[in-house]
Amino acid sequence: MAARVVPARARFAAAVVGAGPGTRVLEVGCGPGAVASLVCPRLDRVAGGAMWAVDRSAVAVARTTERCAAAVDGGVLTVLRSDLAGLRLTAGSVDVAFTLNVNLFWTRDPGPELAVLRGVLAPGGVLHVLYEGTPPAAVASGLRRNGWDPVPVSGDGGAGVTARPA
Repeated sequence: MAARVVPARARFAAAVVGAGPGTRVLEVGCGPGAVASLVCPRLDRVAGGAMWAVDRSAVAVARTTERCAAAVDGGVLTVLRSDLAGLRLTAGSVDVAFTLNVNLFWTRDPGPELAVLRGVLAPGGVLHVLYEGTPPAAVASGLRRNGWDPVPVSGDGGAGVTARPA
């Protein structure tokens, strides 16, 4: 199999997530699994590290599962088909949640989805809403309106906001 190109936006997202061995990570909108392929090698199942990669597309779920087969087989990565509003994970089971180029955070009120994320984040948990380019202003305002404290974040390959429940 030919080596897969990892876009700059995926490297940016993985750097912002900053996962360590025991980090529990949720990626919403995993697409082809590029970010998961960078995050999963940093996680250690024995130390409690785990990742859930979620997408509403069956094609994306299949691509992530194939791309990250070793992490799936090793019990570090679980790939789920679901939209964010319908996602069911154990309360407080995630340390870091993130999205990359997911439009729902600026195209409409993300209140229902942010409620799901608030529920799965552990105390002190963080949400990163990231984009390949500068995020629309509606991202930060939607987070604020729904009780989150957003802070801008940027780097080589992307920009976005990091937010915690207020």
